[in-house]
Amino acid sequence: MSAPASALILEHEPDTPPGLLADWAKARGIPFEVHRTYTDDPEPTVADRSFVSCLGSANSPLDRHLPAVEQTLGLIGAAVAADVPVLGLCYGGQVLADVLGGEVQHAPEPEIGWYQIETDDPELIAAGPWLEWHYERFTLPPGARELARTPAGVQAFSHGLHLGTQFHPESTIEIVSKWAAMDTESLTRLGIDAVARLEAGRGEAPLAKANAFKLFDGFWQRARRAERSGK
Repeated sequence: MSAPASALILEHEPDTPPGLLADWAKARGIPFEVHRTYTDDPEPTVADRSFVSCLGSANSPLDRHLPAVEQTLGLIGAAVAADVPVLGLCYGGQVLADVLGGEVQHAPEPEIGWYQIETDDPELIAAGPWLEWHYERFTLPPGARELARTPAGVQAFSHGLHLGTQFHPESTIEIVSKWAAMDTESLTRLGIDAVARLEAGRGEAPLAKANAFKLFDGFWQRARRAERSGK
């Protein structure tokens, strides 16, 4: 009996690790490989993966002049073309939206910290709280179904086998606190105390983890159903 296909997780910076996504995959016994796009490692294949996930990044698809961004757009495009389910998280959601024909644009104001969202599918996408950390946003791709939003715009969408979010279900306060330290100067200019915002939601971390696992479970169950049906 052949080994189960592994998932591919695209990591774009040392400070944006898989976090809760890796914890979930290990808990569910799902094999996965992490490809670090900021290294000189050979480009991975996406065909025959159980799914491909794209994590957060300080870049966005607007930075397509950067080789790592162009590589990521190519990998996600190849996964979509091969009907491999894609789970796009923040930057990954922006990349997925771009590949599917949506638009990525600079946000009038960044969403930083813990946010509640309005959800149309609470069994898959809970209302939150979710950790947010982005300076760009995506529009809904053609043919996609909007699943969640804040007043600033779309927060989650599905498109066939694929799921994209603008928030960070994979991240924890510990991970995001490193981003706060790196972005202190620019956030201070915007009048944002990111550390205070993060700490204000520390008590929500267990619920956020449970909601993240529920989101990953829903995505995985849908991917497995499609695999069994031969789609």
